[in-house]
Amino acid sequence: MLEALQALNKEYQFIIDVVDVDADAALIAQYDELVPVLVANNGTDTATRLCHYFLDEKKVENYLQNGIVS
Repeated sequence: MLEALQALNKEYQFIIDVVDVDADAALIAQYDELVPVLVANNGTDTATRLCHYFLDEKKVENYLQNGIVS
């Protein structure tokens, strides 16, 4: 997922922050078996889960272009 996301980053210019879910009990409780998971954080306290296991390129592009998840 990270490689595919880095390819999108060339076009859209966003920050990628890799977090070890297994190192945080709250993240384990939230995501557990969904790792790897891609979460968008637009500077608010609310994170938006975009996809897990594999990059959903269309969903991520829609989010980056329109700020919404379809």
